[in-house]
Amino acid sequence: MQPGAQPAELNPFPGARIGVVIPCYRVARQIERVVAGIPPWIEAILCVEDKSPDDTLAVLERLRDPRVRVLRHDENGGVGAAVQTGFDAARALGLHIVVKMDGDDQMDPAHLPRLVAPLYEGRADMTKGNRWGDGTALRQMPLVRIVGNTGLTFLVKFASGHWSLFDPANGYLALRTEVLGMLRRRLPARYFFESGLLIELGIVGGVVQDVSIPARYGDEHSSLSIPRALLGFPPRLLHGFLRRVLWRYFLYDFGAVSVFVLLGVPLLLCGSGYGAWVWYAMNTKDAYASSGQVMLAAMPIILGFQMLLQSIVLDIHNTPRVPVCARLGGSGTAEGSGART
Repeated sequence: MQPGAQPAELNPFPGARIGVVIPCYRVARQIERVVAGIPPWIEAILCVEDKSPDDTLAVLERLRDPRVRVLRHDENGGVGAAVQTGFDAARALGLHIVVKMDGDDQMDPAHLPRLVAPLYEGRADMTKGNRWGDGTALRQMPLVRIVGNTGLTFLVKFASGHWSLFDPANGYLALRTEVLGMLRRRLPARYFFESGLLIELGIVGGVVQDVSIPARYGDEHSSLSIPRALLGFPPRLLHGFLRRVLWRYFLYDFGAVSVFVLLGVPLLLCGSGYGAWVWYAMNTKDAYASSGQVMLAAMPIILGFQMLLQSIVLDIHNTPRVPVCARLGGSGTAEGSGART
């Protein structure tokens, strides 16, 4: 049996080495309660102290749970940097599955088995919580937040290629550690890391599965700045979308989507540019454009738009369905990958 592994009767996932990563910043009042609630079949609890100004580090050092490992940052790097540190440590320990939980006690550990099961069975490379599956929580959510989350969800779907997902900002997630080694870049340092992770998994074709988990709000409030998110997220999502299209449809593969994008973008830009030039020229001359000029501008716009629309339809159809862990060989399960000793 691997060090720290639990007896089979206590572990619903025999043979799998599973750990939890907890980014810790201003959670001195909650972290002890969070650690106490983590079930015994979790082998390692990696608490990343992100230079918190309160007593978080002192509380962590007082914990008596032998599974707890405290990882310290010399400078505050943000939640994404803390999670990346925890993921790196999980891979170094040889864990097969790693779960990310927050330290503010808003993620119920009772749902851990539901997050881990699809990974253990080889049905997904990553699982994440979805608060929108709970009708009661939706009725209690302010309209502005519903609209904002809906808009963010669509943008992340578009950028990541995971068209069946919802609630992309949900930080209650789990991954197979072998997939982490395939990501092309490290996670964004701060609050964009969930969306950045989805985009990176979209590039490598990883399967992400939603798990309906109701929200649990404690005595902590989110420190995410809404204005900063509105200004910062769209450029990052656009950059992520362009990276995904480049890698997925031009470097890893070249097919119908690639052709439609290569033809559609120039047609749309040329038609729009020519139409704008004709409008300006005719406006300065106080004249009307001829039907030929109108058609010469309209046809490229229509054709380009249709090609780009078709590329989106094909992108939706190409949503990853076969997990990376299965494509790498083997059954894809923790048991089948040699986790059992």
